[in-house]
Amino acid sequence: MSSRLRVFVPGDSGALSVGADAVARRLLAECARRGIDIQLVRNGSRGLYWLEPLVEVETPRGRMAYGPVAPDDIPELLDQGLLDGRMHRLGHGLTEHIPFLAGQERLTFARVGITDPLSLEDYRAHGGFAGLSRALELPPAEIVQTITDAGLRGRGGAAFPTGIKWNTVRTASGVLKYVVCNADEGDSGTFSDRMLMEGDPYCLIEGMTIAGLAVGARQGYIYLRAEYPHAERVLQAAITRATEAGWLGERIAGTDHSFHLEVRLGAGAYVCGEETSMLESLEGRRGLVRAKPPLPALQGLFGAPTLVNNVMSLAAVPLILARGAAFYRDYGMGRSHGTLPFQLSGALRHPGLVEKAFGITLRELLLDYGGGSASGRPLRAVQVGGPLGAYIPEHQFDVPLDYESYAALGAMIGHGGVVAFDDQVNMADQARYAFEFCALESCGKCTPCRIGTTRGMEVLDRLRASPTPAAQATQRALLESLCDTLAHGSLCALGGMTPYPVRSALAHFPQDFGLPGEPPCC
Repeated sequence: MSSRLRVFVPGDSGALSVGADAVARRLLAECARRGIDIQLVRNGSRGLYWLEPLVEVETPRGRMAYGPVAPDDIPELLDQGLLDGRMHRLGHGLTEHIPFLAGQERLTFARVGITDPLSLEDYRAHGGFAGLSRALELPPAEIVQTITDAGLRGRGGAAFPTGIKWNTVRTASGVLKYVVCNADEGDSGTFSDRMLMEGDPYCLIEGMTIAGLAVGARQGYIYLRAEYPHAERVLQAAITRATEAGWLGERIAGTDHSFHLEVRLGAGAYVCGEETSMLESLEGRRGLVRAKPPLPALQGLFGAPTLVNNVMSLAAVPLILARGAAFYRDYGMGRSHGTLPFQLSGALRHPGLVEKAFGITLRELLLDYGGGSASGRPLRAVQVGGPLGAYIPEHQFDVPLDYESYAALGAMIGHGGVVAFDDQVNMADQARYAFEFCALESCGKCTPCRIGTTRGMEVLDRLRASPTPAAQATQRALLESLCDTLAHGSLCALGGMTPYPVRSALAHFPQDFGLPGEPPCC
């Protein structure tokens, strides 16, 4: 046994929330008591959250996984050969062979859980800064063309082609330009941004630096949720180390290119996930949605041309530059290229992160990766795309997960959040919650969102209490009219998307609202 055997205990927030720090302390203390010298690495989470805290041991065969491990399990694990990778009741064999991981296509998350998040040596040994090194050799227009040819689209609600947005900022006139990363990950059931920032922060830094080179910006900002204090600490440390190593700041890698990066904290407003309200917040004002035009690409932060992308969009960039547009474009289907980290939560046995190429189905995600229902009861509905995403019924679980297929359903993929519900859920309650959530989070600037969502709760309550079919029809018609107003009259997607969960719940689960009829079969 090596005197500096490497043992991995995640420092990811999800693992910390279930006791990973206590496991790490107990492991170090017990090894010290036995005179065993180990190198403890606090890696990012592999995304197998039902097994956290997941302890891994490096062996000649590969990394062996054990979990979920409690502090009191450590003495027994050491007694039974943990450090030699021997089998144990908590053992899962080689980590890479665990079916949940083995079937994935990890492009953006290739390093997460593998490396020490703050080790520049680890990052470079696993392909880090290869994309930036390539970008430093290219003119800006060619960088943008590479992103365009890869078919990368924004990994948020709109799925707008990233290359078009980059080119708009690149060709905009302005002495100053900015790159802003929208890391205000507020959708329920989403955690991929946090996992990447905590588990592979240099990937985001590299992607933002490449974006700066492409559009002619020398300054970038990461707009981060204040609810992510651990991610903030990791990002701040990574920015400092990258700057000291010459990969950020003045004269990047000895070239004439410069790019500076700062983290700014939001106050937790969901609406600040919308790009213009986020820019208002960055400028020190209340997060109110701006009217468009002008687009932020032309007049954004402090009135200057500004590139706004989210974490997953920017984190995909280094690989595209390093491996080429064709490599990335060949994943996925149709106009949905590349991979997306799907985040599984809700009533599932195996919640966690699954990075797969577009085209996988919900049924595959829920059963092959999510392990099916945690309660053993049938899965009834799945909300895809955050708290304002549509509810997908069981008869639509086999529709491929790509942007166009879901748009045809009146749904969206959004940030890749997948929240499952078993047959104990009341979908009328879920529809009402959509109105309640939007009313609470509205910035208040436009009337449909500010007032319409409160009226929506009232109309839903009257619909459910209607004593006759005629009264139901009246309230149903009023609700449809209100949803039309929200969809077409709201200033941003917060109000505009609130009808998605409401209408899908009504269409597929009418019985929960006390309405007659069966849900459609297709």
